[in-house]
Amino acid sequence: GLVIDGQTLNTIFQGGLEQKFLALSGHCCSVLCCRSTPLQKSMVVKLVRRQLNVMTLAIGDGANDVSMIQAADVGVGISGQEGMQAVMASDFAISRFKHLKKLLLVHGHWCYTRLAKMVIYFFYKNVSYVNLLFWYQFFCGFSGSTMIDYWQMIFFNLFFTSLPPLVFGVLDRDVSAETLLALPGLYKNGQ
Repeated sequence: GLVIDGQTLNTIFQGGLEQKFLALSGHCCSVLCCRSTPLQKSMVVKLVRRQLNVMTLAIGDGANDVSMIQAADVGVGISGQEGMQAVMASDFAISRFKHLKKLLLVHGHWCYTRLAKMVIYFFYKNVSYVNLLFWYQFFCGFSGSTMIDYWQMIFFNLFFTSLPPLVFGVLDRDVSAETLLALPGLYKNGQ
């Protein structure tokens, strides 16, 4: 692991040593920035996003972490003794740091699978609707007349086909939470 303080980060950013810092960080399993300013935290996140072209996750529990959370692709705020500023600026909020494992491995995996299935559902739903209109034009001789009234078209998307996504979003769990926590490699398969 690498532990780096704010004074060293200041030297890295002012001296143009970002590439060397990233090379050194690449050899470490974890990098911890301590005693750094909010601007330095956000600059580290932006540096990693820009140079490595990866998705970043920032976790914070106080007002000094807000800029870092906002600079990351995904921000997680921990509600705690330092106030609620980080929670209000984040994408996800948890009450304790120990809940991060379940947020990522369980809910993240379920979110991936649900989104993948819903994209396919919406694609085929719209393909079937467009095919209906396309073949109707052959029947009416390409006159441009509409087969379905405007209100029926709205109801098709609003009411007639909205129940499966709602049921799917609530009930779909391809693997149990216990299995996902026991086998963290399943998260990678979801991607």
